[in-house]
Amino acid sequence: MVSRVRIEDTALLSIGEAAERTGLSVKLIRHWSDVGVAPPTRRTSAGYRLYDAQAVARLELARTLRDLGLGLDAIRGVVDRTRGLAEAAAVHADALEAQIRTLRLQQAVLRSVVNRSTTTEEFTIMTKVARLSAAERTAIIHEFVLSTIEDLDVPTYRQGLLAATPNLPVEPTAEQVDAWIELAELVRDPALRTAMRRMAEYSAEHAPGEHDEQTLRAVQDLTDMWVRRVTAAIEDGIAADSPTSEPIVADIVQAWIPTQSQTRRPSDGDGADARRRLLEQLEVAADTRTERYGQLLCIINGRPPRPSMAVPGQWLMTALRTHSEPGARAAGIAAMVDDQGNTTDPAGLLNACTRVLAEVEKMVAAVKPEQLGDPTPCANWDVRTLLNHLVWENLLWTSLADGTPRSDFTADHLGGDPAAAFRSAARTTLTAFRRPGMTEQHYGPAPGWRLVEQVIIEMLVHGWDLAKATGRPTDFLPDIAETTLPAAQAIYGALPRTPGGSFAPPQPTPAGASATDRLAAYLGRTIG
Repeated sequence: MVSRVRIEDTALLSIGEAAERTGLSVKLIRHWSDVGVAPPTRRTSAGYRLYDAQAVARLELARTLRDLGLGLDAIRGVVDRTRGLAEAAAVHADALEAQIRTLRLQQAVLRSVVNRSTTTEEFTIMTKVARLSAAERTAIIHEFVLSTIEDLDVPTYRQGLLAATPNLPVEPTAEQVDAWIELAELVRDPALRTAMRRMAEYSAEHAPGEHDEQTLRAVQDLTDMWVRRVTAAIEDGIAADSPTSEPIVADIVQAWIPTQSQTRRPSDGDGADARRRLLEQLEVAADTRTERYGQLLCIINGRPPRPSMAVPGQWLMTALRTHSEPGARAAGIAAMVDDQGNTTDPAGLLNACTRVLAEVEKMVAAVKPEQLGDPTPCANWDVRTLLNHLVWENLLWTSLADGTPRSDFTADHLGGDPAAAFRSAARTTLTAFRRPGMTEQHYGPAPGWRLVEQVIIEMLVHGWDLAKATGRPTDFLPDIAETTLPAAQAIYGALPRTPGGSFAPPQPTPAGASATDRLAAYLGRTIG
């Protein structure tokens, strides 16, 4: 090894010393010397490489450029000063941006794979779809739209769909890439094509041709209005199949009628035909795939997606089925609650109500704190929500009996002690119902004993839910359930058992099921 020597008072380093000084390997310095990136200052008579301070600085610059990812040609250009440092940095920065975009795209695809049950074939398709150009993405959507509705006389609808193309930005977020992958999958779903074709066919039949901006805006305003009204009703605890939903239906129908002026069958006022046609339009449009199609386009194009209208739509359709014509449901209720010739024993009902409340009170008191978050047979309700509803039902019917109806459906009625809250509400209910003359007094068209009857039904069925959720026997008070089932059938028999309503369709019961199980099954609970 050649030690450090001095030539004209300039210190020269051996290749080993240069390697130690720069942190590079001897092998790499030798390679860079051979390719002209960092040649030595001179060689000894024996051929050993020697490096002065300037050569070492060149090596250090080359190392820095290499660490930044520049290739040999770019490094050579900078150290030879044939290419400016800023120019090389800019070129490399552009290259890094392209690489980062590719890596982000790959990352988004991999995250989509993690979040989905993806087969190897689907993974290959997802990767190809993610790498499509803007023109190729647009072509996919245009082909889908045109092949679905091109032959129909719906130019405004078609133009709107063609204009809504997926404009994935140069640097998309993971959410946008995932949305594009989902959209590309969705347009291959025959069910989406069928749903969009059905909507277009309905439009071509009832309102063909062009539609101006004012007409489109009126429809959008109507949609915003009914979604707002229905959402507020849901938040207030108004059931779609209850009498209190009738005014909401009437207001929405009145707002809908002017939007039909350019259709082939303009409506001449609220009635059975108008309500049937509005329901028909909602049913045609009620496909979650078409809604998701629009939401995905918004996400891809960087716009906030419109909140889902599925739940408000289900509520309104059920309300329209319930109130198929103005006053029909009210007339049916009036006929049902007419107590002329009725043989119901009010004292017997009060006794049954007392027993049911006492039984449910024992169930509530037995609930353990760790059970409050457990699921129940009521969709989207945990045990705590169910307990809150049991208290609310008592408060509601008591307030009706007192002539001061409550509307705080969404409030927390449990506090920190669910058992105490239910016990207090149940006592208040019995106090109100035992008031002299209450069972004979009329509340609207209904006599007071009907309120007592309603509490019995509510406590039995939701008591059954609580028993099921907490592992208790569900065959409690079968004698009361047996006499209550005919009343439940009379009250709820005419109601539509559709999403958005109070009850699911009646469920089958096994042979030998208790009367309480049969009541729960009639009101949509799964037995077993």
